[in-house]
Amino acid sequence: MGTAGSVEFKAKASGKQKRSLFQRLLHWFRIAVLVFVGSSVAVVLLYRFVPPPATPLMLLRLGNQLEEGKKFRLEKNWKPLEKISPYMAASVIISEDQEFFEHHGFDFDAIRSAFKRNQTHKRIVGASTITQQTAKNLFLWPARSWLRKGLEVYFTILLEVFWSKHRILEVYLNIIETGDGVYGVDAAARRYFHSNARALNAEQSAMIAAILPKPRSWAPPNATLRVYHRQAWVLRQMGNFVGRPELR
Repeated sequence: MGTAGSVEFKAKASGKQKRSLFQRLLHWFRIAVLVFVGSSVAVVLLYRFVPPPATPLMLLRLGNQLEEGKKFRLEKNWKPLEKISPYMAASVIISEDQEFFEHHGFDFDAIRSAFKRNQTHKRIVGASTITQQTAKNLFLWPARSWLRKGLEVYFTILLEVFWSKHRILEVYLNIIETGDGVYGVDAAARRYFHSNARALNAEQSAMIAAILPKPRSWAPPNATLRVYHRQAWVLRQMGNFVGRPELR
């Protein structure tokens, strides 16, 4: 009887220890989630007003330059949207996200179309909106994974909740990679056209937008025939977008 009681007591104690461990883990998990949500919201709110000093991609590229023994290059120059050519703003919307002012962070029609196309084509195409690209470039790393995609969705929602479309477009135009060590459209204007973001004309703006899928490979003077076709495609649609009041 004593032995049976001892075994039963040990079993109950073991069960309590397991429940206690689970409860502690659950407690710390809840704290970690609250800290992550609170800190991420705080950073998003901060960047609503303050220009981001750098992005993970910029730091990653600097690390790659160090590994390869190259000279450090980090060209960027922040410009408010009011000092960026309307042609430039229109060009990235035409090229990257024509429903930018209509959707709330996700273009579900584009996602469905991309999914159907990817079932029958080897070359995978995406359907990321400008908001999604801004979230990815500003907060996350470039490698593809389900974790990164999930975080991209989370930060996209935060940007749409706490930022205006004006701010999303402004940050996007200032942090997007536009060449090897070149970030933002003003730095691109200076490097490729000896100009600035405000003075960019339609052709120059369309060229910068055309290289965005592969900026380190396609940037002038390495623009391929495909890039010029993309530039021409953007220019053909320019009149439908450049006059929109949201771009000014």
